Formats: sequence, structure tokens, C-alpha cells
Amino acid sequence: MPAITTKTLTGAQIILETFNKLGIDTIFGYPGGIILNVYDALSRQNIIKHYLVRHEQAAVHAAEGYSRVSGKCGVALVTSGPGATNVVTGLANAYLDGYPLVVITGQVLSELLHQDAFQEVDIIDITKSCTKKNFQVKNVCDLEKTLIDAYNCAMSDKQGPVLVDITKNVFTECTDFDENVIININKPEIVLNDVKSALNMILHSQKPLIISGGGVVQSDASREIFEFAKYLNIPVVSTMMGLGTFPEDDENFIGMIGIFGHPAANKIVREADLIFAVGTRFNDRIRCCFQNNEFGKKLIQLDINEKEISRIIPAIHGIKGDAKEVLALMLEIIKNEGLKNDYNWLNEAICLKTNSLKPLKRSSKMHSFEVLQKIHECIKDKNLVITTEVGQHQVWAARYLKFNCPRKFITSGGLGTMGFGFPASIGAAVADKNHAVVCISGDGSFQMNLQELAVCMDYKLPVKIFILNNGYLGMVRQFQEKSCDKRYFATQISNPDFVKLAQSYGANGIRVERIEDIKDAIDKAFAFNGPFIIDFVIEPMELL
Repeated sequence: MPAITTKTLTGAQIILETFNKLGIDTIFGYPGGIILNVYDALSRQNIIKHYLVRHEQAAVHAAEGYSRVSGKCGVALVTSGPGATNVVTGLANAYLDGYPLVVITGQVLSELLHQDAFQEVDIIDITKSCTKKNFQVKNVCDLEKTLIDAYNCAMSDKQGPVLVDITKNVFTECTDFDENVIININKPEIVLNDVKSALNMILHSQKPLIISGGGVVQSDASREIFEFAKYLNIPVVSTMMGLGTFPEDDENFIGMIGIFGHPAANKIVREADLIFAVGTRFNDRIRCCFQNNEFGKKLIQLDINEKEISRIIPAIHGIKGDAKEVLALMLEIIKNEGLKNDYNWLNEAICLKTNSLKPLKRSSKMHSFEVLQKIHECIKDKNLVITTEVGQHQVWAARYLKFNCPRKFITSGGLGTMGFGFPASIGAAVADKNHAVVCISGDGSFQMNLQELAVCMDYKLPVKIFILNNGYLGMVRQFQEKSCDKRYFATQISNPDFVKLAQSYGANGIRVERIEDIKDAIDKAFAFNGPFIIDFVIEPMELL
């Protein structure tokens, strides 16, 4: 046992010292009176880097973008009252997509709790449904242990956000600080018989299929799922959150499933006689495509969260465990025992894949699918992180940009949060300091958090924002066209001049209205040392 060493610190200092012990070196935040002592402590050290955003919601989205790219726990720091309530959307986004965050909120003095004091809100009750766990610290003696518990909770099992609400008095109170730390990140124990039973079912099927979901990203299981699929010659499809977990240019990859997925991918799900789903919870965007019991009695579900197994679709067999560990064990078993079943239905699946989507043009104007195809052509060799906002452009990006490794496609899946993609690209750029980051946005989504352009300028972050500008809230307008007999209401929007907007922040930009001008514009964007906006003016009535 290591000797216990202690020193006396204030609560504000304990926060930073504990984060340092946990390996956290990046915080996204926005100051306020309640948390002033933490910011004072930040100013007196140079180990933890703080990124000042322009809105607390952006702090949490940036922390999630950082987490998604780095694989580390993201951290956000905000003040009480509106500072705390502004983090709720970010927490919900991270909770539904399963990424680890520790969000620190300031709170009024412990003696003023429940008295409706200035900027007091019950953030614990507010966030119970969108966090893995939340804590309130009212005594400095509890602070260090609570922060460690919060980190371990965020990173354990199915990852997710944890909130720690700290009353003002804690920041200035002093106590002994334990310089030792116990990091205890839990993963469920694998039941060997469950793994062997699943393997037996897979090996005795005729048309097995793998669905690769977002859980493959979190567990860093891409290499294992690739090796498993190639060893047994099994076709693979992915969810939107799983894009990049299996190389899209590999012949075994058929496409993305779901309501906006590839028809061939959805068709092969129906034709498979056994489905091995890895790290996907089958939300309604997938389930709605398979309403006639197409999964039937053919689903094997592997998930780190036991509660997800058979929660949406009954599985004939479930495996609780970390995807990387389970797949590694499966590979070890089939190789050691010489098990093999070289399925010959892959060619059938590949033939389906050739029936590609054929989008229709409505006019001679640029269409989004053309723009995304050209963007892919221009940047495919750069291996960049690409974030998206939410709407039609998000779906086009998922369809036409190809990803061959994980943690390169960052999008809001479960919550569908407009305003997520741009601040997430900031966090992504902080995590990947060696490359530019591309944010694919709609004109509506970008206006949700466009003020974060200032952050890109402050920290010289090379975020390239590609706006598909159709003058509409395009996805909702499309719903109105199909469901409301073309009664368009509150979906046509006004926009600023995005090029002048970029310039007003000290960045740069260009407007593009012709396909033949796209490459030159992209070259200019990457040649510019800093944030750059390309405003693609596209057909407003385009349909997915």
C-alpha cells in the first residue's frame, strides 16, 4: 500500500488537484460569481487548460466533442442558476449517445439552499433523467471523493454524463487533500458460456449479419469487429452512431441501416437468418424500418448495459460485456479451436450494395448530395474529424461522406440537437491538434451557436464550417411538404451574410453557388490558418 500523503487545500484547489490526478487536462467553461474561486485557482496554474466558450450549452457540447475524439472524459465548468440550466441540453445529448462527461455546476451557499436565493435552481432534480448520476457537495470534506466517484461513474459500464453541484462555501473551505487516487472504472464480467453459445449460433447460421453500433466506438472495438467479420466473412452494417467502426470502403460493409439508411443495408437485415448486434440499442429510427417482426427469433445482442438487452427488440441470446473484450474472446476461441464457417452469402450482399441511392434533382441549382459528394472527393485523403449539425445535411453527410476509422464522424444521434455540431467541432479540434476539423451544418443549425466563432479565433482552432444554405429549416419543411399538404409555416428563415459574419470575427469565408467552384473554395478554406466558412447556396426544396 502506498503511503498516504496529504496537504491542506481549499475546495477550489481540490477540484483542480483531483482533476490533475485523474489525468484531466482540459476544461470548457464560462465563469460566474459563484465559481469565481475556481477560476482564480485556474489562473494560478498551468497544467489544466481552460477554454472560454460564449454559452454554457456550448461548453458541454465542446466537452462531448473532445470526449468523442479523444476517448477521454470531457469536463465542463459553469456557474449557478442560468449557468446550470443552460447545460441541460448538453447533458441530455451526451446521455442518449453515451459519452462520458463530468459537469461541475456552482450552487448558492449551503445555508441558503431551498430559499429561492439569487440564481438558485434545483439542478439535481432537473438533471436526474439525463445523467448517469448526480451529486451535490455541501461540505468540503466530501469534495475529493465525490469528484473521483463522478469520474469513475462517467467512465464505467455504459459511459455517460455525471453532474456535480457544489455549494459556494465549499470553494473557500479548507481540508486535507489525499494525494493518492483510486481510479476504479468498472466493466461487466463476461460470462464465458454466453460467449460460446453466441458463437455456436453464429457458426451454425447460413446468413449471419453484424450490426455495428455506437458502443463499438466507446469500447474501441473497431479492430476486433473488423477481424471477426473478415475471419468469418460476414457482411456488416452500421447504425448512424456506428459509422466508421467498420471501414466503409471494405467489401464486407454494406451500409448504414435505419430510416435514412441505405436500402441495401435495410434489405440485408431482413434477409439475414441471424443478426449479431454489437453496441446498439435499436432506437425508433432503426426500429421503424422493421415493424413486421423482421428480427424475429434471430437476434443476438451484445451490450455493456444489461438493461438494453431485449429492452426494445427481444433477443434470442444476450451477452453482457464490453464489446472489445467480448469480441477479443470470440476471436481467441475460434482461432484456438480452428472454428470456421466461410459464409458464401457475402456476394449476395455485395450485389445488393451496388443498387445505390439515386437522389433526384429538383432544379438546376446545387443540391446537397452533389455538394457532399464533392466535399468527400476533396477531403477523403485527409482523414479528418467531421462533425455535423442536425437536419437534412446530417443525413446527406452520413450517406455521402465515407469513414474508414472510428471517432471521425461526430453527430448528435439520440437527441438530434441543433447547435451541437459546431461547438462539438471545437472540442474535436482541441482533442486533435494536428488536423483541421470540418463541421457540416445547415443554415438553421449554425445560428443556434454561431457565437462560438469567437472561441475558434481566441484559440486559433482550424475549424472549417461548411454551411448547406437553403433558407429553410429543411427537415421540418420536408415534413410539411409530405404531411401538411405543402402548408409551409415557420420554416422559411432569414440568414445573415455568413461570409461577412466570419469576417466580423476575424475569420474568413466564401460563398459558392456552382459545383465547379467547390474544390477551389475548399482549397482556400484549408489554406487559411484559422476558422473558415463556406456558404453553399443550395436548392431550397430538396428532399431526402
